[in-house]
Amino acid sequence: MPRLANGRGRRRSGDTGVNLSSPQWMTTYSDMVTQLLAFFVILFSISTIDVQRFHLLLSAFRASVGVFERGTSLQRMAVVGSPPVAVAPTFTQSPATQQLQAAYEELSRLVARGELGAGVELVPEERGLVVRVADRVLFDLGKADLRPDAREVLDRVARVLKGLPNPIRVEGHTDDLPIRTERFPSNWELSTARATTVVRYLIERHGFEPKRLSAAGYGEYHPLVPNRSAADRQRNRRVDIVILREGLGALEPGAPAPVGAPATPAAGPAVAPGTAGGL
Repeated sequence: MPRLANGRGRRRSGDTGVNLSSPQWMTTYSDMVTQLLAFFVILFSISTIDVQRFHLLLSAFRASVGVFERGTSLQRMAVVGSPPVAVAPTFTQSPATQQLQAAYEELSRLVARGELGAGVELVPEERGLVVRVADRVLFDLGKADLRPDAREVLDRVARVLKGLPNPIRVEGHTDDLPIRTERFPSNWELSTARATTVVRYLIERHGFEPKRLSAAGYGEYHPLVPNRSAADRQRNRRVDIVILREGLGALEPGAPAPVGAPATPAAGPAVAPGTAGGL
């Protein structure tokens, strides 16, 4: 056996030859895993102890991103707790939001009972609640005069919307088939005339405050689906009654400025470029 110089190759008693110290990265990794475990334990304790707190957190989140979400229903079910409990998210608690929620629920009951006909649907969107009415419910093809039975549908919708403080925009939409008549040279005139007809009916028949209402015509340029068939075109021909959600009314022309917003200076007389102002 070769001799080991100076005893440097000699093993000490109990030395197995394995380095028992751990790498530095493992200490950091273990600390991170411990913190993650504590984090998920806290989440679990919140979900199983206080469902009411979940309501409050969810309401605050929805208020920060907008009241409505895309979809066919405002009530989304969340499952929390152990055993799981179905929780219906609530709206933020501002009076205007509560009124809009109540209007949605009342209109939903009318749709479910068939009192608004087969051509009416409710579509919650980020901008507010859309009462979508197929054109066949309100108008004859290529016309902008209300059908006799259309008044009953509008009367029932108007009774629900009358008490809301929200601004309402009525939007007319057509399909892509061209129209060229003396009254309607294009789909722009037809879509705008239909929206205006509904607005005038709400004002003259139901006493809506005129400054709450506006009318817009989009022609064939905002279809729900591509105009590839007669059924698609029928779906795109519609009138949307949009109840704008709280806060969007401040963007309408002539609306009061939000509290704390700088005043807009009054516009003076227009002066052509290169000319001096004054008399």
